[in-house]
Amino acid sequence: MTNLFGHGVRSELLALCLGEAGAIFLCVLALLVGAGPFGTAEGIGPAMLLAALTACVALLVAGAVGLYQPNTVHGLRSTLLAGLAGTTILLLLAVLALQFTQGEGISAVQRHALVSVMLGTALAILLTRLGFALLRPPLRRVVLVGQGKPGSYQPFEVTLALPVEEALSQALASGRLRAWRIWAVIAPGSTPLPPAMRDSCAAAGLQVFTDAEFSEQGLKRLELESLPAGWLGSAKAAHTTRIEAAARRGFDIAVAGALLLLTLPLLLLTMLAIKIDSRGPIFYRQERIGLNNRPFMLFKFRSMVTDAEAGGVARWAIRGDPRVTRIGRFLRLTRIDEIPQAINVLRGDMSVVGPRPERPTFVAQLGEIIPHYHDRAIVKPGITGWAQVNYPYGASVEDARMKLSYDLYYVRRRSLLLDLLILLATVRVVLFQEGAR
Repeated sequence: MTNLFGHGVRSELLALCLGEAGAIFLCVLALLVGAGPFGTAEGIGPAMLLAALTACVALLVAGAVGLYQPNTVHGLRSTLLAGLAGTTILLLLAVLALQFTQGEGISAVQRHALVSVMLGTALAILLTRLGFALLRPPLRRVVLVGQGKPGSYQPFEVTLALPVEEALSQALASGRLRAWRIWAVIAPGSTPLPPAMRDSCAAAGLQVFTDAEFSEQGLKRLELESLPAGWLGSAKAAHTTRIEAAARRGFDIAVAGALLLLTLPLLLLTMLAIKIDSRGPIFYRQERIGLNNRPFMLFKFRSMVTDAEAGGVARWAIRGDPRVTRIGRFLRLTRIDEIPQAINVLRGDMSVVGPRPERPTFVAQLGEIIPHYHDRAIVKPGITGWAQVNYPYGASVEDARMKLSYDLYYVRRRSLLLDLLILLATVRVVLFQEGAR
């Protein structure tokens, strides 16, 4: 793992990202200067600038469509699907850029640049992905040691489960772990391996974790039962400076304002569609719990019938919920119903990135059942968040527990880099309709 501003990034994925950036730059540059007007001395500078810009934009697009997700990297079908989506987005961006800068019509020079950008990017990613597949095992492999109850270790592969520590010593001595290219040893539960055993594993090039350590560093979530009472004192979200708070507020206003402005035609069409589809108001206002457990009114497009909660009893949405209208089902799948929450961001009730805002009834219920549930209120709720991009829509107490483990990871390690990664991942979630109900 490589630590970037408090967030652990898998080293091989970071290397893949940087390698692709360099490969895209070189391939695009070679195609630009290989023929045409960019091959002159005067054209080298613009060609290098265009190649560098292409590398930066291509990496952002690749991250947004999930090309650096572990499951995508190791799966051919998911790689091809994400690659197709990324190529389409990159092509649209390139065409829009040409139209915006040059007006109508594409000249021979622009056509050459466009072909070089698209072909060079595709060739560079293909070559780096082939090299990555040859150099790395299919998945990172781990070994479980002890009698604890194993949890979920996806996307890691549990290669071996050893009942006692002596079996681990034998496996180390025999060279089995090195031959199987094991990455880490996990001791299920909260009890770590003895220091001598940890030293032996480290000497063999193995990472050693307890369940809680592996959950945070490998799975990017926190084990709720392992958190001490005063853990929030060391969380990054509890130590936000005034400068950082002002920067975050400016970022929230800029993103929310841009979101409303860019989607204005879509919002107008959505309002008309909701009005035609069913009786009732266009917008749905509902009380939610925000920063420091203070209530506020959330804005969304109405996606359910007006009497969805007859009797005032709060209910979780379920798959194929009969309360959802025809247009509402489409709005939920595409997340268009969430866009009016940008109004809450402008008002200061929410941030662009943060935990999902929940209803008072659910907060009171879950706070009594799940440890540390109220700790998520140390930050503003968000339109998107670490839990939303890593776990599907929650419709049970166990789902809420899992989402909280991701939310508290965000609270502990919050940074602008993590916010950027969440925004990029949100594109993937919306594009492929992950977890929508």
